[in-house]
Amino acid sequence: MKQAQYLFDTNGNWISFKVDKYLYNTDGEWIGWFPSGNIAVDVDGNYLGTIFNNNRLLVDLNQHAVPYPGYPGYPGYPGYPGYPGYAGYCGYIPGTVDVDEKRLK
Repeated sequence: MKQAQYLFDTNGNWISFKVDKYLYNTDGEWIGWFPSGNIAVDVDGNYLGTIFNNNRLLVDLNQHAVPYPGYPGYPGYPGYPGYPGYAGYCGYIPGTVDVDEKRLK
């Protein structure tokens, strides 16, 4: 398995992880992907969030609609990612909010 990039909310709680261009929730279920750069879309191609500061997955309130990115193909199960622990509070990042917890399930 390739190295997982753990992603956290603003409070430092682990909410997801990235392997290659694929995004998984903490249970290892595929919830989205990164068609290019740090912008994540869900499995239906809708904007999900953006990676800030290399490890925070947040909703960019200034992000306009993302053009339909196509479908990357099902990535399969990534394996158990381990538990990264707590990342610590990152403070307020202007123009962002945490990703709705329901969108990560």
